[in-house]
Amino acid sequence: MKRNKNRLMKRIGWILFLCAIGFFGLQMGYLLIQDRYQVEYIDNRLFYIINIFCVICLSLAILLLLKLTKRFKLIGTIVVGIFMIIQIVLLVDSDRKINNITSVSPNFKHVFSIKENRDSGESFYYRSYYGILARPKESLPYEIAEDYKVEWLAKDVAAFTYETAENTIQQFIATYGDRGGGIAYYYVGAEMQGVWQGENVEVISDPDGITVTENGRSELFEWENIHQFGTLAIVLKKNNEAAWTISLDDNFVVHSDALEDKVGNIRLYKATMEKNQPIKLQYQASY
Repeated sequence: MKRNKNRLMKRIGWILFLCAIGFFGLQMGYLLIQDRYQVEYIDNRLFYIINIFCVICLSLAILLLLKLTKRFKLIGTIVVGIFMIIQIVLLVDSDRKINNITSVSPNFKHVFSIKENRDSGESFYYRSYYGILARPKESLPYEIAEDYKVEWLAKDVAAFTYETAENTIQQFIATYGDRGGGIAYYYVGAEMQGVWQGENVEVISDPDGITVTENGRSELFEWENIHQFGTLAIVLKKNNEAAWTISLDDNFVVHSDALEDKVGNIRLYKATMEKNQPIKLQYQASY
């Protein structure tokens, strides 16, 4: 019985040792390619978290695989403790300089990431290309104030709503997919032409623009005030401020002929800092 327990501890020790080597190799690989390919961890805090896990795995592996004296265990505990404290201090300092805004998609396939430089006020949207590694794709046009939120409108559409330093509400939409097979670029407004209805809401897309009717009150957004993100979402603006986001739902099908009957749903999401949910709309008729 004791022999079986010792074997189990040895196996666990070797597994932890291999995990430590894996974490160490990951960090070394990251340091080698960081400057060459201009990549970063999708969240800066990951660097210090991985360091901590690496040391924890290595420490436990040594305890399970080697017979150590009490003195050596004490020295090891002190060294590991100092290392952990240093990593935590560095993590907190990094978080003080860079505000990492991250959110994982409902299907765990995509990670939304924005990094805000707290000193300069600049914010960059990062696109994940290599799992947990990412590259900066574009900067946000407005400085982020304290209040913001992230809502996934579909498995591959994330809406970032934030209050700016000028006290306006803006929306930035990150898209990670396509509804047309990736063959060609298409316009969301053209693909959703017609009349759409949901709970207490109606949306009409026609040559004049997009009209949103909420609780009997209608508002027309002309095409010049509609900004498209990728091929999955558009933001409707009024007075240079975001009002609504419309996204193509997961089941939406893009046809080669935009006048064909629509297949699937769209989602309407109001630009507000209050807690709200996107509204699912169904196609009713052509305009």
